[in-house]
Amino acid sequence: MTPPQCMNPLSDSAPCLNSQLTDIVGLRMSGIFPTGREPSIRTLREWTKLRRIPHHRVGHFVYYDAAEVGFHIRTKLKIPARG
Repeated sequence: MTPPQCMNPLSDSAPCLNSQLTDIVGLRMSGIFPTGREPSIRTLREWTKLRRIPHHRVGHFVYYDAAEVGFHIRTKLKIPARG
């Protein structure tokens, strides 16, 4: 699996130069989650609070880069299956 074109190969945390930041509603509807299986806003806020997904704070506002969040979820956010 390769990272998005705009990711710096030396650093996974480097944001894209031409990335678009969005709010939590835009992140939910950005298409990085399967249709009909988008996490709730409450879940996304909890993941943000627990620092499970990357986010950017500007004052008291929180913004997300959908490509960065999608890449992070696919590579680092692993939830074990129920057994």
